[in-house]
Amino acid sequence: MNKEEIAKYIYNYAQEHYEDGGWDVIVECWTLKEIMEHIEDGESKEDALKHFEGVVDVWAEREADAVNSVW
Repeated sequence: MNKEEIAKYIYNYAQEHYEDGGWDVIVECWTLKEIMEHIEDGESKEDALKHFEGVVDVWAEREADAVNSVW
């Protein structure tokens, strides 16, 4: 797969997991071009997904903190 195909895979995965803690940020804030820029040359779609899970985990924590800090 080339970077564009992997980026589309990541974006589609994010859409399917929109409600699963942080993936909404990828759908709402990232373009395919930005996703492609974060994919390493020769990276598999599975490795790219793991890479983005790290990004998404940060946003999931921030969203949880925001929810928990509401009085």
